Amino acid sequence: MSHSATVHLMRHGEVHNPDRIVYGRLPEFHLSAAGHQMAELAAREFERRAARGARFVYLAASPLTRTQETAAPISQALNLPVTLDERVIEAGNYFEGLHVSRDELVRHPRHWRFMTNPLRPSWGEPYREQVRRMAAAIKDAAVEAVARGGDGAQAIIVSHQLPIWMARSSVEGRMLPHDPRTRQCNLASVTSLTFEDISAPRAPKVTYSEPAAELYPGVIQLPGS
Repeated sequence: MSHSATVHLMRHGEVHNPDRIVYGRLPEFHLSAAGHQMAELAAREFERRAARGARFVYLAASPLTRTQETAAPISQALNLPVTLDERVIEAGNYFEGLHVSRDELVRHPRHWRFMTNPLRPSWGEPYREQVRRMAAAIKDAAVEAVARGGDGAQAIIVSHQLPIWMARSSVEGRMLPHDPRTRQCNLASVTSLTFEDISAPRAPKVTYSEPAAELYPGVIQLPGS
């Protein structure tokens, strides 16, 4: 018997980051005021979908501060506890903690060996490893949704831009190496993967939405943040 499920991959809201550094997996990077508003708008959107019949039964998030703060209003709106999942954490990055500029890269030879292979990439966690861990987390979330809510149940995972984009790129057959400026994964956006049958090898259908688009003007948008 086949069972369908949808897993929504949500990116966190804007982070307070006036120095514009690559914060990666660093602790204590909190949402900005706009970031909290973005999380609230996303929660309201999920709440509206639930009122129209969507059955949200499982909510997971990366253990980092910004994803936990983004998940909080969703948890409250849908009355779902947040499950921590290390597999959906931000990608590891050598440049974590730095403001990466052309001047920084050119003036400091210690960085150069980390810039030799953009296909892997040499500066951080391999793209294929990100796909592997995200795929496992997504599949488990789909299975858990069906176990809790039956056919057509839905799950939400609050994660980070690059891992979400890697998961989507893999599903859609896109090359993993890419220009970060081309990612369609905005702040507090929702990339939805709908599986017709969670036990079948077919790729899920992908849809994308931006519940917080009205707040984008003026916010800090850094590729990879």
